[in-house]
Amino acid sequence: MASDDANRKENALGTDSMGHLLLKMSIPQICAQLVNLLYLIVDRMYIGHIPGEGAQALAGIGVTGSVIMLISAFASFVSGGAAPLTGIALGQGNRDEAGKLLGNGMSFLLISGLCLSVPVYFLMEPLLKLVGASSVTLPFAKAYLEIYLLGTFFVMTASGLNPFIALQGHPLYAMLSVLTGAGLNLLLDPLCIFTFGMGVRGAALATVGSQAVSAVMVFHFLTSEKASLRLEKRHMYPEKRVIQRILSLGIAPFVMGSTESLIGFVMNGQLVKFGDVYVSALTVMQSAMQFVSAPLNGFGQGVSPVISYNFGHGDRKRVVSAVKIQFSIMCTFTFVLFLLMILFPGVVAGCFTDDRVLLDTVEQVMPVFLLGMTIFGMQRACQNTFVATGQAGISLFIALLRKVILLIPLALVLPHFLDEMGVFWAEAIADGTCALLCMCLFLWRFPKILRSIDTKEVKPD
Repeated sequence: MASDDANRKENALGTDSMGHLLLKMSIPQICAQLVNLLYLIVDRMYIGHIPGEGAQALAGIGVTGSVIMLISAFASFVSGGAAPLTGIALGQGNRDEAGKLLGNGMSFLLISGLCLSVPVYFLMEPLLKLVGASSVTLPFAKAYLEIYLLGTFFVMTASGLNPFIALQGHPLYAMLSVLTGAGLNLLLDPLCIFTFGMGVRGAALATVGSQAVSAVMVFHFLTSEKASLRLEKRHMYPEKRVIQRILSLGIAPFVMGSTESLIGFVMNGQLVKFGDVYVSALTVMQSAMQFVSAPLNGFGQGVSPVISYNFGHGDRKRVVSAVKIQFSIMCTFTFVLFLLMILFPGVVAGCFTDDRVLLDTVEQVMPVFLLGMTIFGMQRACQNTFVATGQAGISLFIALLRKVILLIPLALVLPHFLDEMGVFWAEAIADGTCALLCMCLFLWRFPKILRSIDTKEVKPD
């Protein structure tokens, strides 16, 4: 049985004032996402400054990003599927179903982690060549990925189960688990890369070790008395019905993550035709984008359990209040941050490299590449609301729209007319178009979601 304090923290999702609650839930998640971003950014900053080979090594790491994102996307079935469904179940008072969702989510991470890392290891070289590795960058990419694959399960567990801590009213601990791992990574990176002379292998080793610590902390909390909903062995036996529910809602965030990998395959594959410097430039710009998307994701993770819980509880007023705050913050934040990057691309690039050719390339292409991202907050807010309220079908469509329906065809076609700039224009056009279409879909669908609350029909579609 959960303690009274654990239950009180969980119930606060339906009783605390909305402004205070969203701050309490989202600030730790934002901090956690920013700190988690350090795993990637710090690696790239150190690697980019390796004497004599920094630019080539950075391109190699950028190539591995597509493979890593594909693996990590499977954790989204749990963090973006099982977790929102668990929040809805808790709001409905169905604790047995919530326990099964958590337990089956853990089993899914165990099985998928093993089934993914082994084949990827043996198919590593052809995969990396497919995603754009050249004869120069392939050795760096292989050196990094060989080590990283050893920690696949830890990476998936840390990211997949962390949201279950926040939805129980413990966002600070959720943040702490990420903060501890990232702090350790900050210490290990320079030691492994430079002091021990391990180069990119050292960067991968530092990341895997740090993620393992975070995973242990998450697992410890979910099996402790602090948790109002604990991870129990009896709930870990896979049930077809529960797994189907997880996969049904989780497919949308999975597609968002996996198609990000597919985009890497396509864009790197196109850019490598014009030179490795453009692959390195894409790596720098995607890293810069994550400085915005990480806190945006953190805020979304803070808001999502509040929306899910109150949606399951049937409280229309609190759902509307949370969604309004989410839209205003996400749209303002993305517009201001991406506009600053467009205006000062050289400052951003200087954080990752001192290579003059790479700096000049980023300054040339970044204003185009980020143009559509200025209104990305609209898409992110729509997507987050649909996932939090269990709208699997429309969430999946939005996930496919930006990348599969728009970006991939544009990235394949435009370079025939605009050379390398066609790849960067493809990103801008796809981002802007998708954001506007998502807003139209939201204005059509959200009133129906609210009516389902009024009629107490809060089952996910």
